[in-house]
Amino acid sequence: MHARVSVDPVSDDCLPVILVHGLGMSSLYMIPLAEHLAPHMRVYAPDLPGFGLSDKPSGALTVGELADALAAWMQEVGLERAAFIGNSLGCEVLVELAVNHPQLVDRLVLQGPTPDPEARGIIRQIAGFLLIAPFERWSLAWVALADYARGGIRRYIRTLRSMVDNRIAEKALRVSQPTLVVWGSRDYIVPYEFVTSLAGALPRGRLAVIPAAAHGINYSHPEAFTAVLLPFLLAARERQGAQGHIPRFGTG
Repeated sequence: MHARVSVDPVSDDCLPVILVHGLGMSSLYMIPLAEHLAPHMRVYAPDLPGFGLSDKPSGALTVGELADALAAWMQEVGLERAAFIGNSLGCEVLVELAVNHPQLVDRLVLQGPTPDPEARGIIRQIAGFLLIAPFERWSLAWVALADYARGGIRRYIRTLRSMVDNRIAEKALRVSQPTLVVWGSRDYIVPYEFVTSLAGALPRGRLAVIPAAAHGINYSHPEAFTAVLLPFLLAARERQGAQGHIPRFGTG
């Protein structure tokens, strides 16, 4: 798996954070958020198998298989435990990871979690994407087109089918780690009623709302997102790292 990794120095006692992209996207989509988090902690942003610059398996992986691949990648790079932030499909992968590989997960952030059980159809999901387009940064369209081209439309559709068939709300009942659900008030893919229900179902869950944001908060509203994230990610730890600069990133 290909991954982007922050290279600025941080305190050794800071928990690393792993950013997991949404359907059809890659770590490129997570860079704005990664840049805001990197002064405080080591940040990893992998491309899930089949997407971005990672290897392309012959068949599309299911949500569970993507979680297993993420766990195997952590073992390969020597990460024993981390905090995780997922967007959209990434949230489904992280819930699966927390249930099946709980020793790897310290805490979770689920931003724009899918799928809403009342809108499981593929057509409803695509319509939601069209509705939120005016509220995202325009440059996101170019990032999305580049990432979709790398993954291919067939893989996108097959992964979408696994995504909409996944029952995240039922699995959330078994997530024991602290979990923050984050929702944008203009996210027309994920209804408010669903995120409130999901946050309530999580044994240690709570909800944060970012006004005027849509589905891609990690890309379009990274500063507001980071302000919500830091108290949760750092918890009682002293905040470390440099302020006021854009950190350098490497790949691996």
